[in-house]
Amino acid sequence: MSLALSLGRRGQGQCWPNPAVGCVIVKDGRIVGRGWTQPGGRPHAEPEALARAGALARGATAYVSLEPCAHFGKTPPCAQALIDAGVKRVVAAIEDSDPRVSGHGFAMLRDAGIEVTTGICADEAARDHAGFFLKTEQGRPFVTLKLANSFDGRIATATGESKWITGPDARRAVHAMRARHDAVMVGGGTARADDPSLTVRDMGISRQPVRVVISRHLDLPLMGQLARTAKDVPLWICHGSGADADRLRAWEGVGATLIHCASDGLQLEAADVLQQLGQAGLTRVFCEGGSGLAASLLKQDLVDELIGFTAGVVIGGDGLSSIGSLGHEALADAPRFDLIEQTQIGPDLLHRWARSLR
Repeated sequence: MSLALSLGRRGQGQCWPNPAVGCVIVKDGRIVGRGWTQPGGRPHAEPEALARAGALARGATAYVSLEPCAHFGKTPPCAQALIDAGVKRVVAAIEDSDPRVSGHGFAMLRDAGIEVTTGICADEAARDHAGFFLKTEQGRPFVTLKLANSFDGRIATATGESKWITGPDARRAVHAMRARHDAVMVGGGTARADDPSLTVRDMGISRQPVRVVISRHLDLPLMGQLARTAKDVPLWICHGSGADADRLRAWEGVGATLIHCASDGLQLEAADVLQQLGQAGLTRVFCEGGSGLAASLLKQDLVDELIGFTAGVVIGGDGLSSIGSLGHEALADAPRFDLIEQTQIGPDLLHRWARSLR
């Protein structure tokens, strides 16, 4: 099952709106087939593994990181594929929360006389599939907030200089993280100040993440990198009702997808932005700031994971803070996260934090 989970992670960021599933076929103590959800979401993991196993799948055990699907969509049910292949046992990590599947895949297998075992590595599988489950149950994607800071929590000097606070090893690690998410998201201020491309480079991936920019007034440079590449790499811009009509037409003209979102009069409502992105099929979003967007997500309890890169440089109080004002008067009101990983990346420190359950 650990192998099936690791195979499934190969599909993260590549197979939305489908879950990133892994499957391993074992017969007589030997692995005879392996598969994972392919780019674009098809083929699914089970048919991939069964195709590699061929006739050896008959009488074998299939280890799957998520309950096999039981409904006809763009592909036939994976549960039926396992039945037709003649496997004798299916071991699944966790039940699918999608109502079209939940429990039905297991029922199909059992009705066909196949032994079903569940709950193996369930906690690990729940983390891997958290984005898919959130989209299914709450309508929004899993949100990772990444911040690259100086030692004192600054993302730029008082003059706005920010390249580069962290070193090349950390920046390469960020590209690997982007590749495992469906989308990379930034605020309009970051897009204007940095003119980013927001693409994954030097990772050999087949499907670039969607670039999402949050800009209430759509006041983004039409000559920047995002505009120039909108026809080549998906660019979605979330905007409010007050966006200028000429700008709407201009951005549509360069190939951007425009998404109208609710506004509170000062900024776009982060919760509605994520609902819109979930409705469009995204399951995992990698947010890279800026400070206002980070604060908005944190204030509305919409951050599921924090990733920090801390550099050994001190900028001082006149530098730009990595997170805008949260308005907390009591420490008890501040969002808390649990440390799950820390490691050195070149000269910098990487630390990952998960939403606290305390």
